[in-house]
Amino acid sequence: MPTYKTPNVYVEEIPTLAPSVVPVATAVPAFIGYTEKAGTAGEYVNQPIRLSSILDYTNLFGGAAPTTFTIAVETVEGSDQISQVTAANADSEPPEYLMYYALRLFFDNGGGSCYVVSIGDYSSSPAKADFQTGLAALRKEDEPTLILLTDAIHLLPADYYELCQNALKQCNDLKDRFAIFDVLASDRDTNGIGANFRQNIGTEYLKYGATYYPYLQTSLNYEYTEDSVALSTGEGETGGQYETNEGLLVTYAGPASNNPRVQITLPNKTNISFDLANNLLIIKLPDAGATVGAIVEEWAKRSPATNASFALEASGPDDAQITEPLPETPLVFAAATTLSSAEIKTQKTDLYNKIKTAIGAKRVVMPPSAAVAGVYAKTDRDRGVWKAPANVSLATVLGPMEKVTNEEQENLNVDATAGKSINAIRSFTGKGTLIWGARTLAGNDNEWRYIPVRRLFNLIEESIQKATNFVVFESNNAVTWLKVKTIIESYLDGLWRQGALAGNSKEEAYYVNVGLGQTMTADDILEGRMIIEIGVSAVRPAEFIILRFSHKLQEA
Repeated sequence: MPTYKTPNVYVEEIPTLAPSVVPVATAVPAFIGYTEKAGTAGEYVNQPIRLSSILDYTNLFGGAAPTTFTIAVETVEGSDQISQVTAANADSEPPEYLMYYALRLFFDNGGGSCYVVSIGDYSSSPAKADFQTGLAALRKEDEPTLILLTDAIHLLPADYYELCQNALKQCNDLKDRFAIFDVLASDRDTNGIGANFRQNIGTEYLKYGATYYPYLQTSLNYEYTEDSVALSTGEGETGGQYETNEGLLVTYAGPASNNPRVQITLPNKTNISFDLANNLLIIKLPDAGATVGAIVEEWAKRSPATNASFALEASGPDDAQITEPLPETPLVFAAATTLSSAEIKTQKTDLYNKIKTAIGAKRVVMPPSAAVAGVYAKTDRDRGVWKAPANVSLATVLGPMEKVTNEEQENLNVDATAGKSINAIRSFTGKGTLIWGARTLAGNDNEWRYIPVRRLFNLIEESIQKATNFVVFESNNAVTWLKVKTIIESYLDGLWRQGALAGNSKEEAYYVNVGLGQTMTADDILEGRMIIEIGVSAVRPAEFIILRFSHKLQEA
């Protein structure tokens, strides 16, 4: 009570309501990747920016990178016909830059507020160092609760797995976020689906992440410009070529209709081969520092004896190095024109419309993490973070790129060796495409096996932590202990009544202990420590529904 010294009438307001715990946001993802722009002068690079709509994104960061299309046109009985439409990234692969499409998927699937961390523009090649810088910037932001490494699927697998480990470590350090990963499309071999992911993701902090498989065929259209659409007259055209920035020139003497492509990768074993069935020249090198001259020399020794007329030559300095693997790239043939040509638009209107229709029929392939993040947000908003984000259909998705059978999902869902569960996305007749798994990467951990359990504890821990900040430097006595216990119990009681906690009574659902002789000793109080013990019984999803039938014999 204050001390009064001047005669007067004084008014005192006495608070009767105790402080309360305000739940924090649970599904605010942060997307890390490349954007068209990052502010007017790049001021948003490596800065987590909060958005609430796709319009916010386009205003600040621009749109998608225009996809390059090559249109093969043939003249049949005096009429121009489209014989082939080829996207630069191939129809079964995601675009080179995914951020715009990822945000579209997120919002279409129920996403709300989110953060975007731009780590460069479209002139940048995906690099591990850029993502590490973006992760470091995200660490300083308090609100995000989900981490998505949007463009990282285009890195070398070893770099991608290292980034996944870095994201899991950040989740463990801050204990307020959860990571959503993608199994790479290439990670399917004789060892099974996701074998490389499981082998290389490590064993630390697995309870803070979940991964999904396979990629999705979305209903999103490619973004393109008329200048990014090249027209080729087809069979008569020969002499396609592709030149890297390092000065390696690849030429092909066959017809454009063969759709020849070139790919340079950097595995452990040196090998250069030609995939005759797909007209694909594959150049594999032992390290990322191979010079152009070394590539040409190796090709001269290993050139396959086929009818394919590929040739390699060094068009730049011999000491130029291939530092990054090149994506599978169609060779560029001498195109007659582009779609922006005035002649095409004004004199060949029918062909112009056919081309736009053909490109419009192409659909973008995407990794599933962005759509899954949208489902997390929608489920949290409609049902609560304790509801498993599974058995939910995906919007803007035509179907998974690969069908997962029951037998295959057995090995994905339960990994007896290391417990690194992989959640499948499956298509069911009459139901559409559903998320069909709700396990963390700690799939063998009895405590942290399920995504909603881990995320519910994230919610409870951070909400109570922020709500009890007012106690810092308060008197460490029974009055303060009772006040803290009351607000925590009130919050947990609310969760129990909403169905977040298991138990037929409050006593079965949770407990809160604080006090001298219960959670603290006299030394703890002398050292300024107030120790509060909280126990909650989280509900778990019904993952396996077992129906038992038996014959009931007819009674006489």
